[in-house]
Amino acid sequence: MTDSPNITWQSWLMVATLGFTWGGTFLVTELALEEWPPFWLATWRVTFGAVTMLVVWRAMGLKLFAQRPALGSIIAVLAIGAFSTAIPFMLLAWGQQHVTAGFAGVSMASVALMVLPLAHFFVHGERMTLRRFIGFVIGFAGVCVLIGGQAFDTTGSDLEWAGRMACVAAASCYGISSVLMRRLPAIDPVGLSTVLLLVAALIVLPVAILREGAPEIPSMRGLMIVAFLGLIPTAAANFMRVMVIRSAGPVFMSLTNYQVPIWSVLMGAWFLSEPLPSSLLLAMALILCGVALSQYGALRRLFAGQ
Repeated sequence: MTDSPNITWQSWLMVATLGFTWGGTFLVTELALEEWPPFWLATWRVTFGAVTMLVVWRAMGLKLFAQRPALGSIIAVLAIGAFSTAIPFMLLAWGQQHVTAGFAGVSMASVALMVLPLAHFFVHGERMTLRRFIGFVIGFAGVCVLIGGQAFDTTGSDLEWAGRMACVAAASCYGISSVLMRRLPAIDPVGLSTVLLLVAALIVLPVAILREGAPEIPSMRGLMIVAFLGLIPTAAANFMRVMVIRSAGPVFMSLTNYQVPIWSVLMGAWFLSEPLPSSLLLAMALILCGVALSQYGALRRLFAGQ
């Protein structure tokens, strides 16, 4: 795909929706982990999402590529399925056992900074200008302010260094998959979303069996939770992510990573009565300033009605 990014008000709405959805996913995941071990949770979440999207895709005729694809495009789709969901899900599931939640949050926010140089060299129309770079750095600083010193606390685990590497590697996977997805030729977004989840399910399933053995019979509560996770933050959100990357580009999509920590903190306060950090307003101001600076051109065109 060689067209320049097309950022519209729908793009902003989808990115805002994704930030809200994934920010709230942490709360639901905490409930899910009471019912499922981490790798089986990832497996059922991805599988449920894949089956849901498969039903939709089947109803739409199972179209994928607009033209007969080259072998390289098929390999790229398989790689994106691994890098966008399967590998980072497994890395985070393992890594978060050995690192603080703060470090994991900062790692996910770093996706935006990783995408910048990759998109500069590999995606048409995504040049890394000084203004854009400064904007993303300010946004990243806002996330660090929000999370605070806990991002650099130690858990005392012997494998903490490996856990941190796993979180950074997961963030790198998200960056690589976003760039690869933008470079695909003309492709049906519903079909692409479905195939990516199917590939991820086929990768995660054997790992769950090897790591955690056969799954136990779940409770009705466990099934309802995993059904929600598979339908909303996996199937629906994955489709929306594909739409944003394919139209507005991977750099714009990476803005989601700055919103997730804010929504996670706010929802923790609303639903779990967790205290709001005193740095919240400063962090939000930095993130908003960073977004405005990095996306100045897109915002100007949006308000000009172009």
